[in-house]
Parts: sequence; structure tokens; C-alpha cells
Amino acid sequence: MNRSNPASKSNLRAAVYGAAVGDALGVPFEFRVRDTFECVDMVGHGSHNRPAGTFSDDTSMLLATCDSIRAKRGGIDCDDMRKRFGDWLYRGSYTPDGVVFDVGNTVSTALAEGEGCKGERSNGNGSLMRIIPLAFARASDEDIEGVSAITHAHALSKRSCVVFVRIARDLMARKEATDAIYDAFVDEADPLLANLSDVYAWKREDVESSGYVLHTLGASLWCLANTESYAECVLAAVNLGSDTDTTACVAGALAGIVYGMEGIPKEWVETLRGKDVIERCLF
Repeated sequence: MNRSNPASKSNLRAAVYGAAVGDALGVPFEFRVRDTFECVDMVGHGSHNRPAGTFSDDTSMLLATCDSIRAKRGGIDCDDMRKRFGDWLYRGSYTPDGVVFDVGNTVSTALAEGEGCKGERSNGNGSLMRIIPLAFARASDEDIEGVSAITHAHALSKRSCVVFVRIARDLMARKEATDAIYDAFVDEADPLLANLSDVYAWKREDVESSGYVLHTLGASLWCLANTESYAECVLAAVNLGSDTDTTACVAGALAGIVYGMEGIPKEWVETLRGKDVIERCLF
């Protein structure tokens, strides 16, 4: 990555803030069933009883990833990232107030055992949610898979991260969302991933939003392609229900790239907690 490129740094900042704001919007509604609630603004308490603007493990692990790339001057060091993930989980680093209030089973198991989980049932969204910083680094597909495998080592999770980074990079190059989605999946060998090549045309009732990696990937892309602003995108993601914070975090990262910092509502950025942590991690 060219660290002196102001356009790249601007895109990174928008993607990270886009993810964090989306995450914070979704935190109060996590686990709630679709259409039993409506998120229209950034509020607090709810599912995790946290103050308004508090982001979750999704953004904390994303920031740890970002901070590692910063410290390594654009390099990808999986051992360093693993250490930083441990600093988050066991010591509260990369959080707004030193409190860890949500962690996935695969992440906690992988960090405790020192290696990624390879089982088919370990295909949660815990690596997808934190992978966006690699779109701004000189990261190869192999690098991306390696970063996913710190916690999520199954081929499906690793490949989902590769495709997501590819789409993010195409969006940075100003490719239309529908074209970026189609191009990323059309030649995909894995039929489960290839099935998402036309996700932008799905009906809302066909979009699932659980913690399964393919559900999060598909839902975030659907939200991006079927809305016309950052706010519309992340609110659509939260209102899909279930894994609200992660869906909105992943969708928000992409929407941040598309609409820029100026597209994220100022009042949401002002309410967001932990902005000092975010700023320290950017590269």
C-alpha cells in the first residue's frame, strides 16, 4: 500500500467509520427477530445494555487488524494480529471503555487454542467482519485467507473474505455495486458463493441475516445494492434482524467506501464512542 496516498487513507477512514457506526447502530437490536422492531436512529441499551454509540467485538477486531497493519508499515503479520486479538479479548483493548461484552464461540476457541477452527460448523462471520482493512493493504488472496484463518480456517470463510476484499477494491475503483458483486462471484468455483452472484436482485424475504458467513456476506451486499445512501444501507441491515450489529458493520464498511465520510450522518459520528481508539489505529 502507498501510505502517502491521501485517497487511500480517506477511503480507509470512511470504511472504518462506516463499519463502526453500522456496528453501533446494530448493537441494541442484536438477536431480535425481523420486523418486530424498527431501527431509525442510534440508540443505547437494548440487547447488551450499552450506551448509545458503543461498537462491539466486530469493530474492535477490525481495529486490531488495522492497528497491526499500521504497526507493520503495511505488512500482514498474522502472529501480530493474533496477539492484538488477545489484547482485545483478555484485556479490553480496542474497545470504547475497556469492556468486552460480545464474542463469538469460534473466535474465543481459536484464540484460546492458538489456531483457527477448521470445522464446517465454524463458518461464522467472525473473520469477515474484521477483514476490510486488508482491502487497503498490499494483501494477496493468500494473505487474506491467512488472516481469516487466525480464527476461521475453513475454506468457505477464507474464500468469503477474499471475495469481500475484491468487491471493496472494485468499489474503491468506482465500479457500480451490482457490477462489483456480479464480477466477484460469476466465475466462483464454490457453488455456495456463486449463488450470491445475483444477490442484489433478491427479495428481502429471501435475504437471511444470521451469523453464518454467507448470510452476512449476502445480506450486506443486498443492503448496499438496494439502497441509495449510507444511512439507508446500514438501517436496512439492522432492520433485517438477528445478527444486526455484524450485518450493519460489514455493510457499513462498503457503504463508507461508496459514500465517503461526508455521507455518514454527522450526528451518528458524533454519538459514536471510541473515536480516539479508531484514530490511533488508522494507517
